[in-house]
Amino acid sequence: MHAWLCEQPTGPDALQWTELPTPQPKPGEVRVAVRHASLNFPDLLMVQGKYQMKPPLPFVPGVEFSGVVEALGEGVTHLAAGTAVASFGGLGAFGTEVCVDARTVMPLPEGFALDDAAAFLCTYGTTHHALIDRAALQPGETVLVLGAAGGVGTAAIQVAKAAGATVIAAASSNEKCAFCRELGADMTINYTAGDLRGQIKAATGGRGPDVVYDPVGGELAEPVFRSIAWRGRYLVIGFAGGSIPALPLNLALLKGASVVGVFWGDFTQREPARHTAALAELADWYAQGLIRPVIDRRLPIAELGRAFSLMAGRQVRGKLVLDIA
Repeated sequence: MHAWLCEQPTGPDALQWTELPTPQPKPGEVRVAVRHASLNFPDLLMVQGKYQMKPPLPFVPGVEFSGVVEALGEGVTHLAAGTAVASFGGLGAFGTEVCVDARTVMPLPEGFALDDAAAFLCTYGTTHHALIDRAALQPGETVLVLGAAGGVGTAAIQVAKAAGATVIAAASSNEKCAFCRELGADMTINYTAGDLRGQIKAATGGRGPDVVYDPVGGELAEPVFRSIAWRGRYLVIGFAGGSIPALPLNLALLKGASVVGVFWGDFTQREPARHTAALAELADWYAQGLIRPVIDRRLPIAELGRAFSLMAGRQVRGKLVLDIA
């Protein structure tokens, strides 16, 4: 097999396309022939040595992929060789073959495209957990999505619409705002142009959003939280803006609002039954055409370095998928 190997986490330029022994699945694992992998922001942080989890060196990066099961480890009975699957949560996706814990593998229903599947679990799993589980989003409520043109942002637009919400998509350019409207956003805000609080007030008739979906953090957090509706829920998804904001907690008191953490990775491990039910609902929505991963572009695995550059430069709308075989 071949894979991109990280021997020193100093950035994408240090990765080497390397021939490695074909891995054999341990008990509870499966070996998958990888067909497609998608890029997530933590992949970039991991090869830069900046992520909260620091894998032992050397490692093959990439946490999300789709492919076909090749071999089963001892004790794996719910899968079979030849089954099309998607997986998220391990490492090794940026290679031709990978062994992963069978519990992280989702067998794909008939009609689920493999390239879509590679860009599905992380963004839609996170977003369903955030909006449906943590925020208890109700039909008719208003959701403000920050970073709405990105991977989780595009998923949030679709999941919120599938749940019957009104969606305000906030992005960093007029072009990205137009893109969000094409995805179904009811209104858009360019948060680099004009007064953000004023734009939110105008979009919501002064009431504020019921739910804020924030994968950006940084300087946007406080003005947005000041704009939230009474009993609003502010979902902390991540910090793509680079800095972790410090919110004045008196704002939560004055608004009767909640700051809600969203840690999908731990949720999948701590509450596996609810995670499985969420994936089943998402797969049903996919089959109905209510949601579909937005794939900005597809690149061959040989162009991983270019893919990282595009992500670092905020030039990816939705997800970037790497074709491996």
